[in-house]
Amino acid sequence: MVKRDILIKGFLAAVHWLGLVSMIKLNPLDNVALAVSDGYVPRGHKIALSDIKKGAFVIKYGFPIGVATTDIKAREHVHVHNLKSAISQENAAGAYITPPGRVSADKQGSFMGYTRIGGRVGIRNEIWIINTVGCTNQISLKIAERANKIHAGKIDGVYAVTHPYGCSQLGDDHENTREILAGYALHPNAGGVLVLGLGCENNTVSEFKNALGDYDETRIRFLCAQECEDETAKALEIIGEIIDTISCKRVAVGLDRLVIGLKCGGSDAFSGITANPLVGLTADRVCGYGGTAVLTETPEMFGAEAVLLNRCINENVFNETIEMIDNFKRYFVEHGQEVYENPSPGNKDGGITTLEEKSLGCVQKSGTGPIIDTLRYGGRVRKNGLVLLDGPGNDIVSTAALTAAGCQLILFTTGRGTPLGAFAPTIKISSNSNLARKKPHWIDYDAGGILSKGMDEAERELWDLIIAVAEGEIKTQSEIRGFRDFAIFKNGVTL
Repeated sequence: MVKRDILIKGFLAAVHWLGLVSMIKLNPLDNVALAVSDGYVPRGHKIALSDIKKGAFVIKYGFPIGVATTDIKAREHVHVHNLKSAISQENAAGAYITPPGRVSADKQGSFMGYTRIGGRVGIRNEIWIINTVGCTNQISLKIAERANKIHAGKIDGVYAVTHPYGCSQLGDDHENTREILAGYALHPNAGGVLVLGLGCENNTVSEFKNALGDYDETRIRFLCAQECEDETAKALEIIGEIIDTISCKRVAVGLDRLVIGLKCGGSDAFSGITANPLVGLTADRVCGYGGTAVLTETPEMFGAEAVLLNRCINENVFNETIEMIDNFKRYFVEHGQEVYENPSPGNKDGGITTLEEKSLGCVQKSGTGPIIDTLRYGGRVRKNGLVLLDGPGNDIVSTAALTAAGCQLILFTTGRGTPLGAFAPTIKISSNSNLARKKPHWIDYDAGGILSKGMDEAERELWDLIIAVAEGEIKTQSEIRGFRDFAIFKNGVTL
């Protein structure tokens, strides 16, 4: 039998039919259950618990995940052949209600981190080379390679942030590039930063300095490649000067300084009952210490709007959340796309049928506390608590946005698996044990074990891993392999 403590709260029941399949029902209101073993339907797929008429809602997590396209008999497989999304192009709607109480922030705790001017805290002590324009990508990669050989053992590494932008962009695209790169330059995991410009790009060094606002001039240095005879030698000289000035000693800091990003990619049907609720518990715990958790992927809030809107701390945040969701719907419509053009083929293979189903599982990463702020794409964290960050679902774009927002590490849940890593240490959490066994070089924690050992033990294990990663005792699998992915959202023309 499956343990009854898998979900954070609420209902979970094991169902067995004639020995044919083992299932779990996630909420008393549900009219489908999830197969937890392979049988006459694949593991992770849905089975009707009762007859469902054509046009009626299919209910999972206690919410509609779409409508039946045919009459469905009890015990039948429910998937793309008889279920479709009910999401419309219409704007989000609802009335502001008093949200749940703020997650208690009276807990105390600490971890060992690197303090920066301005009170920010890093969990790595790296040097980042940030290109203002893609034309300097290859130069920066060579500089990083040489600097790592020269300064091996002194710091946690020198890394180049490469991208194809910074020139031939207009309007929002140009602004997005500048703001994301500025977020990286200010990121506390970088003990020092070399901003490498070319000299003729739109995103000039002088313009980029304006995007930074007040910054530590000993920590962030600049070099324009066209203005010096040997840009590599000069860059290495500057990096050496930065390393000589930064602190390489960790000190005890409060857990209220911890900022974690919440992300999922390649989800399967178990993501919503193992990995995502586990991360939700962790988000509540971080906020309980006075820290910050950041949830992104706006399109994967479609269909779960009510869950989020009912948790907004005040009417202003409520209205900002509606605007954020509606703006992304308009983005789809303006490009002639359906707002429900999701989930991916991999999601569907894993048992997820509709965007509502994916979204309701996705938002469980946010825990149960109130939403205290919303950030535009490229924005940086300004309040402690649970924060929504506008951005697409694309894994590389969204993890880059979480890093630019100031997240020191990212909790990334997956049911299908991915080797991806961000510049912020990325803890990959599998929703099922098969993936963890198959891809141990991708996965840092197996949440599939929740189905046998329960949520409480998993929460303790994941928390211990987070602290070990934050304190540098453990590197994530993507860090070990040097996987640092980076991409910027693009919408407009290229000159």
